[in-house]
Amino acid sequence: MSAQLQTADAAFDVEAIRAQFPVLAQAIRGKPLVYLDSAASAQKPEVVIQAVTDCYRHYYSNIHRGVHTLSERSTAAFERARDTVARFLNAPHAHDVIFLRGTTEATNLVAHSFVRPRLHAGDEILVTELEHHSNIVPWQLVAAEKGAKVVAAPISDRGEVDVDAFVACITERTRFIAIAHVSNVLGTLLPVAEIVAAAHARGIPVLVDGAQGVPHLAVDVQALGCDFYCFSSHKVYGPSGVGALYGRRELLAGMPPYQGGGGMIRRVSFKGSTFADAPERFEAGTPDIAGVIGCGAAIEWVEAIGLDVVAAHEHALTEYTMQRLGEVPGVRLIGTAPGKAGVVSFVMDGVHPHDIGTILDGEGVAVRVGHHCAQPLMDRFEVPATARASFGVYNTLADVDALVAAVEKVRHWFG
Repeated sequence: MSAQLQTADAAFDVEAIRAQFPVLAQAIRGKPLVYLDSAASAQKPEVVIQAVTDCYRHYYSNIHRGVHTLSERSTAAFERARDTVARFLNAPHAHDVIFLRGTTEATNLVAHSFVRPRLHAGDEILVTELEHHSNIVPWQLVAAEKGAKVVAAPISDRGEVDVDAFVACITERTRFIAIAHVSNVLGTLLPVAEIVAAAHARGIPVLVDGAQGVPHLAVDVQALGCDFYCFSSHKVYGPSGVGALYGRRELLAGMPPYQGGGGMIRRVSFKGSTFADAPERFEAGTPDIAGVIGCGAAIEWVEAIGLDVVAAHEHALTEYTMQRLGEVPGVRLIGTAPGKAGVVSFVMDGVHPHDIGTILDGEGVAVRVGHHCAQPLMDRFEVPATARASFGVYNTLADVDALVAAVEKVRHWFG
């Protein structure tokens, strides 16, 4: 591969992109920062930082219930962000979008407000072996309460989810399906549309954990056909502590509130309360107003680049990284599914991943090490942990070369 990454857009300039991220212009332990931990949390471009700062400097106020100018400005900016998320996901209407603290809270909301009332003893919730803990534990909690169980569909040695193998795990007791769009450890892109179609043919609703989906590829919830889709802002260059849940309107309309408080009611009295429609019903209390506005700014920033361009850029990085690391003696890649998105996990003979991470940090290279909140997946591959390099739109071939050079240093230290 040439030194210049090839993307879907010849005008794409990765150095111009990098210049928009203040955090990248620094040295770590005397070495230029190479940030390869975007799957955990992506860095923030100046436009997002400015959007949050502008809110606090110029028009911050609580939203929806104020009649003064600052409140009206904040409310308008907050709701513009909702419109932006709806467009980003191709949701039928902005009212199908609920703002929450992230993917984890969104999953818990669906677990307790939608799934829990429908579960009975002996019922099953179907996931896959590659799920993040946030797409396992909430289902385990409601299943344990109801005497139901969580079942995991298998994955291949390459980290793929086969549709036929998945469908074979659906039984007459399956009441709900929850799957990742993209694995946070393997980068595997799941066959979501096919799984949703098979589930709906059996009358089973589906939630898609899109935390690793939205940073890497265009998402169309109507084309996917899913009933719920959730993601976290901080994975897609926005502030942390903010996320969104898309839900089909007819399902949201039948779900009871997950939390009670201000803003989610129609009328409160000591005889009882009545509740607002979605999305307000599920947005109790004062939200992270500036964070939501920053999330909207981040999405607009990504849209301006183009998700097809982002996907092509990151695919080139991923392929190059797998090639280069695959040439290092003693390195084993974990997850080699074709078409994977922006994540490369690996282990090294005789070296614990934590030692890999420590030595790489000494070279200015930031990767994630550990079980990545996916311990069942570690058990599947019979490893305690992996080292994981994950990419953002700001990464370059030079970053990959620095990673490989640092991995070679690890090999020599432990060789």
